[in-house]
Amino acid sequence: MTVDVYNQENHKVEKIELTDSLFKVKWNPSLVHQALLAQLGKGRRPLAHTKTRGEVRGGGRKPWRQKHTGRARHGSIRSPLWVGGGVTFGPRKEKDFGKKISKKMKQTALFSVLSKKIADDQMRIIDQLILKDHKTKNLSGIIKKFFKKSTSVLFVPAKENKNLFLSGRNIKKVKILSADSLNLYDCLKYEYVFLEKSAVSQIVDHFKKI
Repeated sequence: MTVDVYNQENHKVEKIELTDSLFKVKWNPSLVHQALLAQLGKGRRPLAHTKTRGEVRGGGRKPWRQKHTGRARHGSIRSPLWVGGGVTFGPRKEKDFGKKISKKMKQTALFSVLSKKIADDQMRIIDQLILKDHKTKNLSGIIKKFFKKSTSVLFVPAKENKNLFLSGRNIKKVKILSADSLNLYDCLKYEYVFLEKSAVSQIVDHFKKI
């Protein structure tokens, strides 16, 4: 498929041919949702943690003798039946929230999102992303030339761009990401994706190697 290439002034300068296997994939919301849960679950760390009866302090001796007291039999005051005792089947910090998903499914989900971005006119191919210095107003000025109102933008430069990174870190709803770090979550989180022209081939080469 063929798409337009813009310069930093929001003027069309040329056209570029995109690989259909990456940028013209059928939208699959169920697969995207599954892949997103897998990505988020992989980075999730459990916070809640309860102690079992073996971890609760105290309860070393039997509270009273086994028989002839008129009371129920108990072996420890740290039994889950007692207030202050251990917890049965409570949340544990060892819990793994990750979900298994194949590499091909993850890739297809990402390609599906990229394809939808193009279909919905939410992707821009920029010939070059060059800033003279790292002032925030430089990158902010580029965004304003494309959009009249505030919006979230994900920039994907072809190579490490220090000025671009430094100028974008103070702008809300803006993120700079390398081509080999492109992922499903960030593509969904940010409304628009700006790809530098030479970054397109890097993305294609990166996924061919995987």
